[in-house]
Amino acid sequence: MTYPILALTLIFVLIPLLLSKVLRLGLEKDTMIATVRSIVQLLAVGYVLKFVFDSESYVYIALMVTLMIVAATLNARKKGKQIKGITWKIVVTLVFVELLTQAILLGFQIVPPTAQYIISLSGMVIGNSMVLSILFLNRFTAEVEASAGETELILSLGGTAKQAVNRPLIDAIKASMIPTIESQKTMGLVQLPGMMSGQIIAGADPLQAVQFQLLVLFLLLTTASVSSVLLGFLSYRTLFNDRLQLIKQV
Repeated sequence: MTYPILALTLIFVLIPLLLSKVLRLGLEKDTMIATVRSIVQLLAVGYVLKFVFDSESYVYIALMVTLMIVAATLNARKKGKQIKGITWKIVVTLVFVELLTQAILLGFQIVPPTAQYIISLSGMVIGNSMVLSILFLNRFTAEVEASAGETELILSLGGTAKQAVNRPLIDAIKASMIPTIESQKTMGLVQLPGMMSGQIIAGADPLQAVQFQLLVLFLLLTTASVSSVLLGFLSYRTLFNDRLQLIKQV
C-alpha cells in the first residue's frame, strides 16, 4: 500500500466526523486526536520495529517489551487508584503473564526465538492483559462497594478477608474473562480475526493463517484467566486495614 492510497483511507475518518457534527455528538475533537495519535504512533512504531527486526538484538527486544509493559501499566492503573499499590500489582501481573506465555512458546519451540515473533505476540499478550486488568478493576471496585454491608457482616462474624470479598472477587474475575471466551465462540463465523485476515491479505495460505490465529486465540485465553486471577488475588487484601476493616474509600 502506497502513502497516497493510505491517505484515501481517511474517508473512514470523515464519516464519523460528519455524523458527530450533524448529530451534535461533540466527538469531533476526540476523533481527530485519536486519528492523529494513531498515525504518529503507528508510523513511529513501524520504523522502530523495522530497526529491531533487522538488528535481531535481544537487548532491543527486551526494551520493546519493557516499553509495552510500562505503557500498559500507566494506562491500566487509572482504573484502580483506590487500591493501594495498584501500579506494582499491575506490573507483576503483566510481567508474569509475559514470562509464562513466552516460556511456553519458546520452551516448546512453538515459534522461533526471533524479534518478529516475540514482539508481535508480546504486544498481543500485554495489550490483552491490560484490557482485562481494566475490566477487572472496574468490576471489582464496583462489586466491593455495592456489597460493603455483606462484606462487613462476614468480617464481624469472624470471616477472613478472602472470605469477605470472595463473591465480589469471583464475580469480577468471571466478568473480565467472559468477553474473551464469548468472542472465541463465534470466531470464524461472525468475524475473521485480525492476524488471520492480515496474513491472508499478505498472500499466506489460509490454512496456515488459521493455525497461527488458533495459536493467538489459545494464547489470549490463558492471558485472560491468569491476568484476572493474579491481579485479583494481589489486590483483594489491600482493601482492608491491619484490623481487617474494609477501607471505606473503595
